[in-house]
Amino acid sequence: MNFLGVQALITIVSHLFFVLLTFWALKGIRIEKLIKKNSIGQARVLYLFVSITIGYTVSSFFMDFLLTSQNLIFLFY
Repeated sequence: MNFLGVQALITIVSHLFFVLLTFWALKGIRIEKLIKKNSIGQARVLYLFVSITIGYTVSSFFMDFLLTSQNLIFLFY
């Protein structure tokens, strides 16, 4: 396999994992008081967008941290 293909696969899996983890974690928050009475669909879409935003940001941080830490070896050459 090509290095770029493996890196792309790891990035996609990481993004999906952290989005799902964030979605699961957000279910622990009680936000019923912030949602209007007949706006359940809009609340679900908001939940999804917040999950994607937080999950993508956390995943990007971990991927950048991983790639940067791999480049630390060049500090000693």
